[in-house]
Amino acid sequence: MPKGYWVSVYPVIDDPERLDVYNELAGMAVKAAGGRVLAGIGGRVVAHEAGIAERVVLIEFDSFEQAAAAYESAVYRKALAELPDGFERDFRIIEGRD
Repeated sequence: MPKGYWVSVYPVIDDPERLDVYNELAGMAVKAAGGRVLAGIGGRVVAHEAGIAERVVLIEFDSFEQAAAAYESAVYRKALAELPDGFERDFRIIEGRD
């Protein structure tokens, strides 16, 4: 069964400290759903072409269905409610290859 991934790109982060509550709650939601952070906060980024050299977070789940369910979970919904006003990110759930 193909794995599932959350891929988040944060085009602009004016005040990273404003994400602290979201990061804590999102981390709990990911862990509760069996997700594993493969790359993320504080990691180095080299962007090419139309890429943006800002934070990228990559989280792996055992299946696409598990990744989608984690996003819909009550625990993650609580985390989403803590994203600051005016905050922007490009978030995708993708299916891996076998």
